[in-house]
Amino acid sequence: MKADPQQTHITHQWPHASPLIACRFDPSGNYVFASTEDYAVQRWRLSDGQKVSYPALHDSWVGALAFLPDGRTLITGGFDGRIMWWPATDAKPAPIRSIQAHAGWVRALAVSPDGKWLASGGNDHLVKVWNAADGTLVRELAGHKAHVYSTLFHPSGAWILSGDLQGEIRQWDVHTGKAVRTFDGKALHTYEASQQVDYGGIRSLTLTADGKHLAAGGLYNATNPLGAVNDPLVLLFQWSDQKKVRSHVISGVQGIIWRVIAHPDGFLVGACGGASGGFVAFWKTDADKEIFKLPMPNVVRDLDLHPDGIRLATANYDRQMRILRMGPKVG
Repeated sequence: MKADPQQTHITHQWPHASPLIACRFDPSGNYVFASTEDYAVQRWRLSDGQKVSYPALHDSWVGALAFLPDGRTLITGGFDGRIMWWPATDAKPAPIRSIQAHAGWVRALAVSPDGKWLASGGNDHLVKVWNAADGTLVRELAGHKAHVYSTLFHPSGAWILSGDLQGEIRQWDVHTGKAVRTFDGKALHTYEASQQVDYGGIRSLTLTADGKHLAAGGLYNATNPLGAVNDPLVLLFQWSDQKKVRSHVISGVQGIIWRVIAHPDGFLVGACGGASGGFVAFWKTDADKEIFKLPMPNVVRDLDLHPDGIRLATANYDRQMRILRMGPKVG
């Protein structure tokens, strides 16, 4: 079945005792995971909504989730600077390993396509590459001048992409640790002099399935950062020459693109949360305006695509995990 963005609707919602932060489906597609403001992680079984809570062993919020490709291991990155490895499907999960990874928040995690490497980004302006099997440090990638908000492996496994608070996107050679080139995402950064606030940044990165474009999500028009007055924006770059070719917006909405995903069928999906509430938006890569936007019951903080290409998960501030379907209603 092919996804139909314009028929997207909510099929399930499951509650928790505190607001949700980040969410990911596991590679098997049997479960959806979310980090929560009680410093823990929750796992819901998609078949019946059964929930298992992971112990709150991070000393702060968990802002990043990732899986090894075999689906057996969940990796969490916390605002306490630590990264933890967990069994993904145990009935009573306990951590396999914990490392002090960054000075300050761990904001982003990405696993290489072959499962060998883990890339993390943090508030210490560093991207770090770890051996995913044992947590040993392989190398540090230094060069960002601001908090690193996002990390992404190229499907070839040869490069890591990282984006920071000031809108710089760097492409690194995995094997040498050298910066190969940069993409200019400064449209997603604002410095408000009167409030002395740096605001925005590259909140999410994704590559289109055909490999021709890199998309970066965040915000612009930040006229009052401390008042959260800003608009959501996704920038689209040509992979071949780093040229910005498109600025995707959501019409009439104030908020932030917390995550953007490139769907295999050739469109983009974005999670938006902010002053206007929550939305899930869809764009064709050849058009600025969205083809469809779905208003959500509450602010959306994160988004993930199920392996079937039809379902989506959203982590919501109103303490709900929501499952969406990109297609007609069934039953």
